[in-house]
Amino acid sequence: MDDLFTSGGAPAGAGPAAPGGRGGRGARDDGYTAKDIEVLEGLEPVRRRPGMYIGGTDDRALHHLVAEVLDNSMDEAVAGHATTIEVRLEPDNRVTVRDNGRGIPVDPHPRFPEKSALEVILTTLHSGGKFGGGAYKVSGGLHGVGVSVVNALAEELRVEVARDRALWTQTYSRGAPTSALDKGPAPQNRRGTTISFRPDAEIFGARARFRPSWLFRMVRSKAYLFRGVKIRWRCDPALIGDGDATPAEEDLHFPNGLRDFLEATLKGRALIGPGVCAGNAELADDRGRVEWALAWPEGGEPFLGSYCNTVPTPEGGTHETGLRNALLRGLRGYAEMAGHKKGGQLTADDVTGGACILLSLFLREPQFQGQTKEKLASAEATRLVEQAMRDHVDHWLSADPEGAGRLLAAALERAEERQRRKQAKDLSRKSATKKLRLPGKLSDCTRSVAAGTELFIVEGDSAGGSAKQARARETQAVLPLRGKILNVASASADKLRANQELSDLVEALGCGIRDRYDGEKLRYDKVIIMTDADVDGAHIASLLMTFFYREMPKLIEAGHLYLAMPPLFRLAQGGTVVYARDDADKARIVKEVLTGRGKIEVSRFKGLGEMPPAQLRETTMDPKGRVLLRVVVPSRKTEEDQEEARETASLVERLMGRKAETRFAFIQENARFVEGLDV
Repeated sequence: MDDLFTSGGAPAGAGPAAPGGRGGRGARDDGYTAKDIEVLEGLEPVRRRPGMYIGGTDDRALHHLVAEVLDNSMDEAVAGHATTIEVRLEPDNRVTVRDNGRGIPVDPHPRFPEKSALEVILTTLHSGGKFGGGAYKVSGGLHGVGVSVVNALAEELRVEVARDRALWTQTYSRGAPTSALDKGPAPQNRRGTTISFRPDAEIFGARARFRPSWLFRMVRSKAYLFRGVKIRWRCDPALIGDGDATPAEEDLHFPNGLRDFLEATLKGRALIGPGVCAGNAELADDRGRVEWALAWPEGGEPFLGSYCNTVPTPEGGTHETGLRNALLRGLRGYAEMAGHKKGGQLTADDVTGGACILLSLFLREPQFQGQTKEKLASAEATRLVEQAMRDHVDHWLSADPEGAGRLLAAALERAEERQRRKQAKDLSRKSATKKLRLPGKLSDCTRSVAAGTELFIVEGDSAGGSAKQARARETQAVLPLRGKILNVASASADKLRANQELSDLVEALGCGIRDRYDGEKLRYDKVIIMTDADVDGAHIASLLMTFFYREMPKLIEAGHLYLAMPPLFRLAQGGTVVYARDDADKARIVKEVLTGRGKIEVSRFKGLGEMPPAQLRETTMDPKGRVLLRVVVPSRKTEEDQEEARETASLVERLMGRKAETRFAFIQENARFVEGLDV
């Protein structure tokens, strides 16, 4: 690095040091003095750097302005002072939020006697009634910048405060008042605060418009989050586009809170586990309360929506950690009580996987990351939420043992899938670092590209020995497996991970399994299962097909998996030799092919290992004379294909899965069709 700089401190070849730089005593002064230091006052920092306060100037930031105003009204409702909120979207891109709370104070502020408290709140950053905790026990607005930021970024803002039988009105533009605080008589039975504003096109662009669907979802979520409030939604019908299901008017009130929301969202979907788990509880030390609703639907997209003091926290935080801990410990405890030893291996991701979860925390003085409050950072929230939920989760599980058992089984299946992915990742890493170290029993082909190559999977060293002698070394590889492989449909992840035969097979193929499967890395063009032509061979073939169906379904879909068809009999008459695949084929050959004179000699192969290499090559491995059956699965392109795919998955689970009773039932149903047994 020394050759990049000259002794004078400037980059080599750059000439004299720039004015005001750090080139030494000879550097010229560029006039940088105290007068160049700007001090931004009032709301000017917000207009200069809106991203610091609302996260940017895009559509999401635009709608965040409404959230800031609505959160203030929700704080009044949560504090018990407001029961009704109205949100109205007007044709001129104006939003009005009205509540029937106490109304923002309008008396002179002690520190600024020439201004009302209302004006201080609207024009001063870090001002409000939520710092000391006296006016609000819990609130979404904590930094005192929300409504003042809206004022700063609004082309026009009008505020009305109805309190003490008077109606106070004032207007603003881009953060500055454009009128004095005017006092008039308040309509009868009216109280609370109304804020109406139009965002500034200089900040958000001339084409920026509020979207009715976005605002309606925001308003509806607030109504679900606090069951004690009614929110009236009003939108000019002309603003709702064709195909938009957003209502023009709707009164939103949900007495059962999050449970109502979850049940409406999951309507018609079958659930795993003991139905919906919903409840609310006070937090320890009088710190607030928590409400939750969660369920595990069969299929469909899961979701997790969390909130703190009605403010959405899309990036999660410590309250979500508390919920996850409560669910994990609850299900682990149930597993222990039910005698499932593997319950201790569960993680929070295993338990919450596939779940639809809503969590609403009301907490005193929460700590968020950033002004937009997208993540809760209060460390104590983890402990408080877990303690509040733990007993409720335990009672919910123990009240429905059958449902809890289904939920536990699903969680254990996700745990095994997680361990399979870890195994595949470890194997992939091992393959990447040891590319030349293929499984010891694999006799690889010499061709370096996959096109035109074949891998024969055979049972045992004896069959492997014959196949290795019979193969074409350039294009055909042979991998002997020891005995019957593991049934992956009924084996645990631990057994899969420990099974050397399957690890060797995955490593030989080189393409990974499950979601880590990469067809470009498959080392062979054809993967051929070559087993004995008897019952045991058919069983081994079915186990291997189950492995590929479960662990590498895309390999089958791409047409790479085949079954070899070795003969079971050798028939000779005079100088004629013919091979038969099974008894039916043998009967056909005797009747139609060997019609000459002389005795027909029939010999039965005990297995591939008993076949001379020349005969194995001629009958089973040589592309010129062999027969291969390609294994296929439904394509899922049409509804008929999808139905067939579901039937296939159901049949595999029935015949190869963990429940032995389903196999027994299948045998009973089909035993009458068996005409002979090969034993």
